[in-house]
Amino acid sequence: MSKFKVAGVQMDIKLADAEANLASVEKLCRVAASQGAQLVVFPECTLTGYCFDSLAEANEVAQPMDGANVQAVIEVAKRNNTHIVIGMLESGDDGAVYNSAALVNGEGVVGVYRKTHLPFLGVDRFTTPGARADQIFNVGDLHVGINICYDCSFPESARVLALAGADIVVLPTNWPPGSGRVSDLVPNTRALENNVYFMSVNRIGTERGFDFIGRSKICDPVGGDLQFANHTDEAILYAEIDADWARKKHLVAVPGQHEVHRFKDRRPDIYGPVVE
Repeated sequence: MSKFKVAGVQMDIKLADAEANLASVEKLCRVAASQGAQLVVFPECTLTGYCFDSLAEANEVAQPMDGANVQAVIEVAKRNNTHIVIGMLESGDDGAVYNSAALVNGEGVVGVYRKTHLPFLGVDRFTTPGARADQIFNVGDLHVGINICYDCSFPESARVLALAGADIVVLPTNWPPGSGRVSDLVPNTRALENNVYFMSVNRIGTERGFDFIGRSKICDPVGGDLQFANHTDEAILYAEIDADWARKKHLVAVPGQHEVHRFKDRRPDIYGPVVE
């Protein structure tokens, strides 16, 4: 398989201002696509912002997946001939609000992931957790898994995606101060332990007194930094993804003497307490 170019967009977001946020998405996606990015990932809640103080307030900006905001992102993907992962608040058919990330291309919505682990923070105090954690979406021949922010603090989230065949796990996030250790260490760990690429895409700026720390990164399957935006400025991170590398779970340092297999060496028979 030829290499696949991805981009992560570290950007500011305006609370409850979809028009301004869509304008930023349009501008920054155009830049990323001009550099050959076939998948462009934006932060958590890019279209809506995050620091809402009530469910009623969140409901005012939440939209269904067939709403005008997602359609606008589809048009951006179409104009730039790329795929986009975009964070938003989604209004469900059941009246619930979900913290979601949609994968779209120029033809429509490819897939949707709803955040499954919800901290008592910001809008997540009022959102409903998603019910699926093992969905894989295809971007050409690349197998993409999605987590959102706090999900990465639970190793099982990335592991089930890796077991389902993910070549890369993308993590749109809104990390505030105090999350520096997570931003610096956890993406590398999730990449290493699953032998997958891992891309965390955080926002910057300030929203209702919350600062956001940036520090987005793209990690390779052995846990190394391919790109690290170790600052609070706007940035676009790029990396070439080699899916064949992510799919080789049998790692051989010295044949017959030093070999490990990231999946076959597991012991699910003794992991019962993890799900009790």
